[in-house]
Amino acid sequence: MEKQLHLNLLASRPPMAGGFQSGSKMKMGPGRKRDFTPLIWSQYFETIEDVEVENENGKDIFRLYCSGSSGPVLLLLHGGGHSALSWAVFTAVICSRINCRVVAMDLRAHGDTKVKNPEDLSADTMAKDIGKVVEALYGESPPPIMMIGHSMGGAIAVHTASANLVPSLLGLCVIDVVEGTAMDALNSMQNFLRSRPKTFKSLENAIEWSVKSGQIRNIESARVSMGGQVKKCEESASNPSVSNSIGEGIIEEEEEEEGAEESNKKRMKEDDQEVKKESFYTWRVELSKTEKYWDGWFRGLSALFLNCSVPKLLLLAGVDRLDKDLTIGQMQGKFQMQVLPQCGHAVHEDVPEKVADALATFMVRHKFTEFKEGFLC
Repeated sequence: MEKQLHLNLLASRPPMAGGFQSGSKMKMGPGRKRDFTPLIWSQYFETIEDVEVENENGKDIFRLYCSGSSGPVLLLLHGGGHSALSWAVFTAVICSRINCRVVAMDLRAHGDTKVKNPEDLSADTMAKDIGKVVEALYGESPPPIMMIGHSMGGAIAVHTASANLVPSLLGLCVIDVVEGTAMDALNSMQNFLRSRPKTFKSLENAIEWSVKSGQIRNIESARVSMGGQVKKCEESASNPSVSNSIGEGIIEEEEEEEGAEESNKKRMKEDDQEVKKESFYTWRVELSKTEKYWDGWFRGLSALFLNCSVPKLLLLAGVDRLDKDLTIGQMQGKFQMQVLPQCGHAVHEDVPEKVADALATFMVRHKFTEFKEGFLC
């Protein structure tokens, strides 16, 4: 059985029979109509904060989404190509479960974070970013911090913890990233990235693709998080990348087609030379260009994880993801593990309630926090 791509760089392979290729057509069931309208961040987070960090090249500005006013800080690190918005639904759920504060961070070159050297996505640089942001936020006396990372973000969380860059670290939670299967998946990653559509006709269209292709299986999460993965562009309609937009590959009900057509017409403009232009969306991060860093994210990750002295939780989408070192470590009780079935690689987006329950139980068991009054676990 072929191993599912799970390092996220983006998300797991689409679970469709025969595989999904960009440009292929997808149909919804007859009479069904789902809402792919984007949702705004403020429905899930309380505030946005831009934190300035000094480096040798000048100042970097990191975008943070925050909630809560008391309790330990949950520092959330997203996967490659995603953004802090991938934690939106999870944040709303976890804040209803336990006393905590949430800080979800757009990593360098992702989301709305602006850095002087966005090409440097090495594990060492990204781990140092985490330490600098924590210092900028809290100074020399940071509150207790539980670091939680998904995929690439999970790997960076392990590197950060291993280098002791967050001195007040309480614990570590890594979501669906394991060295063995991640390293195996690297050979297939470029093919996977090439199979994705390069552009979308609209943000709604990108959301629709993410759900129907199986990249994100929770439509609510897709509606708030896809805006962090893609950005709006404007280019000549004669550009071949626009004509190859995934918008041509999704069949909707007639009513939806008419609505999309009207929306597209509204976006059409003409410049002074009467050349037609149209708005479209493309990926914020060109993941294929980050390949030279992939090995450094994941090689040696299991040993680093096992050697972290804080309590550790590993959440997986499937038990087949465990490699030899982690299997032995789990049998020796070096970390707690939970498998969450019926979800894809974007575990915290697909089943945010289950991830929140697992994390809340873990943190209360270790006396890091308490359940909120009135919440029945």
